[in-house]
Amino acid sequence: MNLYSKDVNLAMLTDLYELTMMQGYHYYKKDLDVVFDMFFRRQPFNGGYTIFAGLEPLIKAVLNFKFTDDDLSYLKSLKLFKPDFLQFLKNFKFTGDIYSVEEGEVIFPNETLIRVHANIMEAQLLESLLLNIINFQTLIATKTSRVVDASKGRGIMEFGLRRAQGIDGAISATRAGIIGGISSTSNVLAGKLFDFPVAGTMAHSWIMSFENELEAFQKYAKLYPESTVFLVDTYNSLDKGIPAAIKVMHKLKKQGIKQYGIRLDSGDLDYLSKQARKKLDKAGLKNAKIIVSNELNEDIIDHLIKNRAPIDLFGVGTRLVTAHGDPSLSGVYKLVARKEGSHYIPSIKVSNNPEKMTNPGIKNVLRIYNDGLIIGDLIALESERKNLEQSARKKDPLVLYHPEYDHKCIKITGYSKVKFLLKNIIKKGELNYKFPSLKKIHLTGKKNMKELHYTHKRLLNPHIYKVSVTKKLMDLKMSLMEKYD
Repeated sequence: MNLYSKDVNLAMLTDLYELTMMQGYHYYKKDLDVVFDMFFRRQPFNGGYTIFAGLEPLIKAVLNFKFTDDDLSYLKSLKLFKPDFLQFLKNFKFTGDIYSVEEGEVIFPNETLIRVHANIMEAQLLESLLLNIINFQTLIATKTSRVVDASKGRGIMEFGLRRAQGIDGAISATRAGIIGGISSTSNVLAGKLFDFPVAGTMAHSWIMSFENELEAFQKYAKLYPESTVFLVDTYNSLDKGIPAAIKVMHKLKKQGIKQYGIRLDSGDLDYLSKQARKKLDKAGLKNAKIIVSNELNEDIIDHLIKNRAPIDLFGVGTRLVTAHGDPSLSGVYKLVARKEGSHYIPSIKVSNNPEKMTNPGIKNVLRIYNDGLIIGDLIALESERKNLEQSARKKDPLVLYHPEYDHKCIKITGYSKVKFLLKNIIKKGELNYKFPSLKKIHLTGKKNMKELHYTHKRLLNPHIYKVSVTKKLMDLKMSLMEKYD
């Protein structure tokens, strides 16, 4: 199934219990308006930040929701669903509101990322699809961002297609990788779908199909003189591969061509890249680029950069598209308010595990900036928004409470600006937002990363970013905890 096909319909991509609960609500005429929050509980990869991704494909899927006759026939065959409920599904359409953080935004645990206002049957049906898309793409965008940040400005070519988790896993991983900061992809279909640069070199089989490396390189350069990168480690990188590549690059240089290079795909990349650079420079080929690959991740790249390995571009595949090191994002979807009469009543999930308790009520996230950096986030009730905006305009102190300990709070003064993160994406079942191009999100993501202090981007023991709550939200949470204790 291609998530990016124009006619894709994902109404059936749900867990069975979503449909059985829906039928229960329908059967008992539980016509209840509710609010659900999507958030995640912990940073992936033991990191200090996360990058939000997956919104556009999610919204397109929601707006295209419909149960076909074939879908209804299958559901009928399960002998679980009554005829009147199947008829209800036949006419199903999402008619609620969705608010969300924008793609490419830096996000943190327990913040409301997506807020769904809808009838409980509509809101319930979105859960599995929403979590599937957002959890995966956010995870991959975050992994990519860590890899890109470790590279310190060198390009990252993503080529994880053959190791990705299925066809859609490959396409969605490339999309998320673009948001996270890759410079190109080897995935041709993704390049077409997302209008993004594609790149590639050659495989060992190309070299091995010729009598020797020199012939293989000559033939390839004849076909692609303006974009030639020679894979030099098929037999012996330093003694055979690089010398053969140098001979061909000399010919390219004489033709006035300046773009060429070598790729190392095995061995000690630190040592080999340094030796290769010496050979290339000695041969007068200072323009020649060195590209490396071979099970790279952010830690290996960080090590190579710190050791001053003369590498120009990193090819990262398996460990990027499979989110090596952390298999899933801890994203959840929880009911936080229900409508009674004309008002919404806050709801809370109480648990013996404190980390599983939810923040009740309809909320937004206020981001606080100073000197071009983000310095803290404040989770606030939507009803507090106007007062907070007025206080921010006057530069009044903002009081931030610890999300778990009501006796701990700090005052922030001297901040430069604030913004609320959640935007209205769908209003009464209709799109109310213009999606930026993926290239624009790619650039926005890079800008957002520059606004994050370097201590939060450390691979080892990153500084914990402050996510706080308002006094009003803290008091509401405490009162509900006491009520249900």
